[in-house]
Amino acid sequence: MISSLKQPALSIHGSDFLQPRREFIAALPPLAAVKTRRNPNFSLSKPLYISKAASFSGDKRKEVRSLITCEAYEADRSEPISESPAAPSEAARKMKIGIYFATWWGLNVIFNIYNKKVLNAYPFPWLTSTLSLAAGSLIMLISWTLRIAEAPKTDLDFWKSLFPVAVAHTIGHVAATVSMSKVAVSFTHIIKSGEPAFSVLVSRFILGETFPPSVYLSLLPIIGGCGLAALTELNFNMIGFMGAMISNLAFVFRNIFSKKGMKGKSVSGMNYYACLSIMSLLILTPFAIAVEGPQMWALGFKQAVSEIGPQIVWWMAAQSIFYHLYNQVSYMSLDEISPLTFSVGNTMKRISVIVSSIIIFRTPVQPVNALGAAIAILGTFLYSQAKQ
Repeated sequence: MISSLKQPALSIHGSDFLQPRREFIAALPPLAAVKTRRNPNFSLSKPLYISKAASFSGDKRKEVRSLITCEAYEADRSEPISESPAAPSEAARKMKIGIYFATWWGLNVIFNIYNKKVLNAYPFPWLTSTLSLAAGSLIMLISWTLRIAEAPKTDLDFWKSLFPVAVAHTIGHVAATVSMSKVAVSFTHIIKSGEPAFSVLVSRFILGETFPPSVYLSLLPIIGGCGLAALTELNFNMIGFMGAMISNLAFVFRNIFSKKGMKGKSVSGMNYYACLSIMSLLILTPFAIAVEGPQMWALGFKQAVSEIGPQIVWWMAAQSIFYHLYNQVSYMSLDEISPLTFSVGNTMKRISVIVSSIIIFRTPVQPVNALGAAIAILGTFLYSQAKQ
C-alpha cells in the first residue's frame, strides 16, 4: 500500500487535512488548493497514502514550493482516484445509442419490405400479424429457457396492468398490417406519421391534459401534410386509409396504458416487449381464426406457392422475425435515451421506410404527394421538439 518515498515515509490520514501539523506545511499544498481540486470520490473519513512524492525545497525566505507529484488513494482502493472517469463511459454510451438507432432503422426497413412482399402474394393480414407475434414469443421463450436472456420477474399485478396495453398493441398491429395489404407501404407510414395529432387530441379531451400553443401549432403541418398526401395518393384505398388511422389511435392508447400501468415495475425494455408479444398473441389468435380461418389460409398458401414458389415460406419467416427484432431494439433503446430522442429517431425511421419502399417497390409518387409527406414528417419533428 505505501510506496517508497524520497523523504521519510509518512502515513497521512484525512483528519490531518483538517488540523495540519507544522511538519507537513512544506510537504503538502495549501488547504485552499486542496479544496479547489476536491474529487466527489474523496473521503476524509478514510486514511490516505502518498504513492509518489518528489523532493522539494523548504526555503521560507523565497517562499518557493517545489512541484509535488502526488497521487492519493483511499485505503480500500487499489488505484489512485481518477479525475474524469465519466468521459469514456459517455462516449461508449453515445456509440451504443448510435448502434441501436442504426439497427432499429435497418431492421424496420427489412421488415416492411418482406411484410409487403408477403401481403402482395398472400393477402391474409390477420394470419400475418399472428405469425409476427408468434415468432417473437417463441424467440424469447427459447432465450429464457436457455438462459441467453434473463427471464423477467413478474406477478399477477404485472400481467393485469399489461392486459390493456396488449389489447391496444394487438389492434394497432393488425390495423397497420391490414392497411399495408391494401395500399403502398409509403402511404401507410405517411398516415402513421400523424400519430402525434391523435396523441394530443386524446390527451386533451379524454385525459384533460393541456399543452403549450407550440404543440398545437405543430399539429397543423401534420394534419395538412397527411391530408394532402391522402388526396393525391394514386392508389388510394379507404380500408387502407382507415387501417392506418385506427393503428394511430390504438398505439396512442397503448402508450397511455403503458405509462399508467408500468409505474414502479422493474422490467427491462426487452423483456417488457416480450411479455407484451406473448399476451397479444393470446388475444389475437382466436380472432384471426374467426375472421380468416385455416381453410382460407390453406387455399391461399397453395396459390401463393404456385405463383411465387417455396420462397414465400422464407418471406413469411423473415417478416415475422424482423418484426420482433426491430420492436425489441426500439424498446431497448428506450432504456438508454429520453422520450424526445426516441421521437426524433422514430421520425427518421419513417423517412427511411418511406424512401426505401418507394425505391424498392417503384411506387409512383406525384410531386404534390411527396410534398404532403414531407410536410407531415416535418410537423412530426416539430411536435417532438415542442412537446419537450
